[in-house]
Amino acid sequence: MPQPVPTLDVLESGPESGVRGSVIWMHGLGASSSDFEPLLPYLGLSDVRFVFPQAPTLPVTLNGGYRMPAWYDIRTLAPGPNREDEAGVRASSWAITELIRRENARGIPSHRIILMGFSQGAAMALHVGLRHPEALAGVGVLSGYLLVPETLKEEASPANNATPMLFCHGTLDDVVPLSRGRAAFDRLAEGRAAQWHTDAVGHTIGPTAIPVLRRFLDGRLDEGLHGECTP
Repeated sequence: MPQPVPTLDVLESGPESGVRGSVIWMHGLGASSSDFEPLLPYLGLSDVRFVFPQAPTLPVTLNGGYRMPAWYDIRTLAPGPNREDEAGVRASSWAITELIRRENARGIPSHRIILMGFSQGAAMALHVGLRHPEALAGVGVLSGYLLVPETLKEEASPANNATPMLFCHGTLDDVVPLSRGRAAFDRLAEGRAAQWHTDAVGHTIGPTAIPVLRRFLDGRLDEGLHGECTP
């Protein structure tokens, strides 16, 4: 049976006009669209629109089939192509791509949009960012990893072959191992401006990552303007 495509509810924060760019930020497994809104005052980007989508509620095999907000089902922790539900990944990918198109229709071109996420959400940001047909301003991967890596070579978009990326990971992360995040970075860093940052924390955003994240978002959206007038 085909995987249903979710229509995502979103929480937004930002100015009504004079928007420099947009950040579409996906939360992690079992969390909500409001999870990272409290970080915004520390980022100091008052002219940026933040879009926080809410993942659909799905049964998650790894958690005994319990229904929770999830971008896709996780079947097992064992490495291999059946670890994550590929159909669910692709359904959420389509829904996130629709949010990019929504921002385009509101006057924000793709090169002024950053995809960002944490954990499952970071994996989705990376998955969509590598495949989007138009160049994005950047991709932020917070405690994330590569999804369906076996299809990347044939599906990667030339438009985003050099898109700058920021990877942040906790060295004490016992949910998404540091090695899994580093493997994604090592595979993708060549030929692009990619940053790797670690904090001595678990499965969370470390304190020293916040200024790094602020500089990345600010710098990428500044460059994305290319002297344009903001809407």
